[in-house]
Amino acid sequence: MKILIINGPNLNLLGKREPDTYGNSSFEDYLSKLREKFKDVEISYFQSNIEGELVDKLQWAERKVDGIILNAAAYTHTSIGIGDAVKAINTPVVEVHISNVTAREEFRHNSFIAPHAKGVILGFGLKGYELALSSFL
Repeated sequence: MKILIINGPNLNLLGKREPDTYGNSSFEDYLSKLREKFKDVEISYFQSNIEGELVDKLQWAERKVDGIILNAAAYTHTSIGIGDAVKAINTPVVEVHISNVTAREEFRHNSFIAPHAKGVILGFGLKGYELALSSFL
């Protein structure tokens, strides 16, 4: 099984940015642990702060992976383009958020991705990626 994790803007700063909200671990450190736990799954990873690159990666991934775990970060609430890209591909996508976005600012309560996703996981910290990965098994 092949799973692609796509992270959006500022998630390259995990471990440094707002540790009370996002924790003290870098995503790369967490990814190593995830790969160790799911040895039978080929997990690839992509992060970008650029909206168009996220759209390109979603389109590229269609029929190349069995599932996509997407944390579009702030683009979740602003990018119709990313929502449209998820809608346009046949590969199942699970939307993940480290924090509980519904307990945060009002503008974070809307997702342009969720209506087209297989599911949404939020508020469980980095463990949300593991939960999303498990949903594909």
